[in-house]
Amino acid sequence: MSPKAKRHTDGPNGLLLVNKPDGLTSAGVVARVRRVLGGVKAGHVGTLDPFATGLLPLCLGEGTKLATYLTEADKTYDGVIRLGIVTDTDDATGQVLQTKAVPHYEDSDLAALLTELSGVIGQVPPAFSAIKRGGRPMYELARRGEAVELEARPVTIHRLELEFQDVDHLRVSIDCSKGFYVRSLARDIGERLGCGAMLESLRRSRVGAFRVEDALPLATIMDDPDGGDLARQAVIPMLDAIRHLRKVNVAADDAVDLRLGRQQPLARLGAAGVDGERVRVAAGEDLVAVAVAKGRGWELERVFGVACA
Repeated sequence: MSPKAKRHTDGPNGLLLVNKPDGLTSAGVVARVRRVLGGVKAGHVGTLDPFATGLLPLCLGEGTKLATYLTEADKTYDGVIRLGIVTDTDDATGQVLQTKAVPHYEDSDLAALLTELSGVIGQVPPAFSAIKRGGRPMYELARRGEAVELEARPVTIHRLELEFQDVDHLRVSIDCSKGFYVRSLARDIGERLGCGAMLESLRRSRVGAFRVEDALPLATIMDDPDGGDLARQAVIPMLDAIRHLRKVNVAADDAVDLRLGRQQPLARLGAAGVDGERVRVAAGEDLVAVAVAKGRGWELERVFGVACA
């Protein structure tokens, strides 16, 4: 094997599912896991606000190249909406801007909301968000009191369930697309009901095919007496991390060439199907590359280093 083809470090390479506690930023979770795992390169898939809990997938080592194929995944959230309170962040961490008495609502009012809030909708992101304007995150501008009018963006609600918990609270469960803000949903529901609302709590239970039940609590990772062995054993191999992509196999010699960026072995994959389809190219149990269909052929989109034991 050419030494140029060997790109991995000896650290873990793949996807680690973490059950995030409240009170930490997503970046803070990444920093703590990196320390436990000896400084491995890492990044998270889909930001969770500090007050939110639940599933936070972390891409590790060579697996950081997988993030682009995971961020597009649909997600599932469960939360509680507090009616009658409006905050500047649209959640319980912000400054209260307005309070209103919550009138009595019927189940028919929720049914009307479910009809209105389904499928593809236009959603205005919260003022306090990581969306950038002129290279600066919106939350920085909001903290400086710089009002910026945000435009609605198309997002998709695949499933929405609402139920009254008590006179002031709604339980919400939702399957939604990338880019969806549950805080914005709470704000919009409050506006439609005429009393205002904010998101009181939030838990993410699913990202694509991955579920929080399979995640390691952050405290378990941090308190591991064996210095991160639990986390290392829980890392999902790169090939499995993007199992939503169709797998094609190549010979070992072709894998070496592909890792060096040589396109020729792709001709042996056969004719491409749907233009734009992505496939994971594997040699045995190792992820070699992701290839994308261009016309009737294939092109390398991303290559991955050789897996280390």
